[in-house]
Amino acid sequence: MEHIENASHAHAIHEGGGKKEVVRITIYLSIITVVELGLGFLMKDWPEESGKRHFVKGVIMILMLWKAFYIVGYFMHLRHELRNLIMTICVPLLLFIWFIIAFLADGNSYKNLRNTYDKHHYEASKEKAPAESHEGHEENKEIK
Repeated sequence: MEHIENASHAHAIHEGGGKKEVVRITIYLSIITVVELGLGFLMKDWPEESGKRHFVKGVIMILMLWKAFYIVGYFMHLRHELRNLIMTICVPLLLFIWFIIAFLADGNSYKNLRNTYDKHHYEASKEKAPAESHEGHEENKEIK
């Protein structure tokens, strides 16, 4: 009987704290979002290749990852799950992100190599200059 009372007491504590926890995390995520927006508007007028701009972009990316951790942890309920379940979800996700980065790098390498060694492709990608055949065509009209 004592075990049942302890279990119901723990369940009641978890229910009451759940609503407060969701509100607390929502406010926390809202504050982080406002900070991100403020940093974004702050760097709007800075030169594109500025070192400060790259630093602020890095800070914004870290804040975005921090928000993603809280969203997955609290709103997708992984924070209170077993470690093996968390790893079952997170490891394939990290591999998927790695695949995307690897495929983008491979595609960029292919594009650069193709522009370097395939001269026909490289010339086709440039703007077409006026062809010399137009001048010859006009001369042919004058002869006729």
